[in-house]
Amino acid sequence: MKVLITGGGGYIGTELTYRLAENKDITEIVVYDNLSRANYNLFIGQTKLNNKVSFVHADLLDTITLKKHLKGVDVLYHLAAIVTTPFADRNAHQYEQINHWGTAELVYAVEESEVKKFVYLSSASVYGSSADEVGVGSVLNPKSFYGISKMRGEEHVNRLLDKDIDAYIIRCGNVYGYNKSMRFDSVINKFMFAANFKNMIPINGDGKQHRSFIHIDKTGLILAKLCGEVLEPGIYDLAEDTLSINYIADTIKEIYPELEMIYINQNIKLRELKIKNDPKINGLAGIPVRSLKNVLEEFKTQFSY
Repeated sequence: MKVLITGGGGYIGTELTYRLAENKDITEIVVYDNLSRANYNLFIGQTKLNNKVSFVHADLLDTITLKKHLKGVDVLYHLAAIVTTPFADRNAHQYEQINHWGTAELVYAVEESEVKKFVYLSSASVYGSSADEVGVGSVLNPKSFYGISKMRGEEHVNRLLDKDIDAYIIRCGNVYGYNKSMRFDSVINKFMFAANFKNMIPINGDGKQHRSFIHIDKTGLILAKLCGEVLEPGIYDLAEDTLSINYIADTIKEIYPELEMIYINQNIKLRELKIKNDPKINGLAGIPVRSLKNVLEEFKTQFSY
């Protein structure tokens, strides 16, 4: 089985690449990435990838190169995107070009290929914001350019659901936790870095706003399982816990007792987004339920000092 991962050098892509490399049924893994985040950690470290993994340094909008490397691919994971925090609203043109039209070009290429399975990593940002739980079937109402671009990408992938390709749209919550290709712009990772090295975390708003989260190891494992598991093609929400920002901060303070918390614009109530837990896809992970404190205590051990 041959697998191609667009965005395979990123935070989630690195985790997925290592998981897939353990699969004996996979003979070849192509990591396709333009390294726009200047993150090279997939390529270094003591934990080596085996020789079934190869790397293509190319852009998602480079249709000629993309089609060339789609030859012989059985499963395609589409992770490549301009990624941001849930409600950030900048670089509208970049989101439109990469997340929307880049996905469109990829789907066009897949329709002309022999790809049998297509996994698109979308975002819970397509729901916008809601004080009530939302999930598949809820009205999409994205509030940011990022969310809009991911929704537009979904519209193209939806075409594959009517063809002989097993297509999956995975609306992912906020991913957090340690791996070698860290992102520190997501809230929990950012808080942990600030707590460990600054002994202070800034909280925007009153901290009562909720977000839905999933750990990086569970994200990578579930995505890897889609390569072989029998799960009906369609749209799925991938989120583990819905937590308030204050709860996260209080949990981190249990780990760092001297931690200071500074509230910025405390009088402003920020938007919320709560995602329903989907047992069908979450059940693929097989990871025991863990408390946030236990997970973050393990995270703390990964800092070098």
